[in-house]
Amino acid sequence: MKRLVILALVTLPLSAPAGGTDVLGSKEKFFRPRLGDRINPDLTFRDEAGKQVRLGDYGRGLPVILVPAYYGCPMLCTLTLNDLVQGLRGVPFKAGDEFEVVVVSFDPREKPELAAAKKRAYLEEYGRAGAEDGWHFLTGDQPQIDELLESIGFRAVWVEEEKQFAHARGILILSPDWMITRYFLEGTYPSTDLRLSLVEGSEGRVGSPMDRVLLMCFSYNPTTAKYSLAILNVVRAGGVLTVLGMVLFMLSSLRRGRKKAAPAAVNGQVGV
Repeated sequence: MKRLVILALVTLPLSAPAGGTDVLGSKEKFFRPRLGDRINPDLTFRDEAGKQVRLGDYGRGLPVILVPAYYGCPMLCTLTLNDLVQGLRGVPFKAGDEFEVVVVSFDPREKPELAAAKKRAYLEEYGRAGAEDGWHFLTGDQPQIDELLESIGFRAVWVEEEKQFAHARGILILSPDWMITRYFLEGTYPSTDLRLSLVEGSEGRVGSPMDRVLLMCFSYNPTTAKYSLAILNVVRAGGVLTVLGMVLFMLSSLRRGRKKAAPAAVNGQVGV
């Protein structure tokens, strides 16, 4: 089955350690989403086994979600990953079949051993058999990390006094050609929003016809980074469903009429 990719670039909800507010500044300074920009799929990182991989090795022309995290984060990155897992549990698509999750560390000191431990923990948390090929935790060197963060408008600042990073929080959905199509900046990732963004970002390659009708009823608000019910679209979708229902009813009636007419014609021939 073709697979959709989620590159999980797990971020934080603007966490600043004690005394770090001056470093942190405003949210806009730490995450400036760049809808329509493209990410370089040739950037190289290391997977959990220490093997060098390209970001494009996971996309293969299908939609991608990129999210940054650092695995040594004392609290909020873990919460972000937990929220992502919880949201994905409510999505009917399975990691490894219709999408992949790729978590990229923005701390160049972190190594594949730590990434492998995180993968084991979150595969168990996700709880779906056969999903190991759909979850990936990457580490990398500073130049590649810097280019990736720059391309998605994300900043992470090391606070030496606290020995941790100050940064924002969010996940991004990418189109098959690695263009940023959607992003979510809040602390939770509702299953409905994830499902809609995957269907939308896949350009029809993921989801059922009903998913695409459902997508017609919601619109994405780039200001709030959420999907909301679009009344006008609901009316339009209702009209489409009504017409479709009428067409199906007419086709069904025609079939029944033909089935009834066929025995009558046969009986008429026998009578002659």
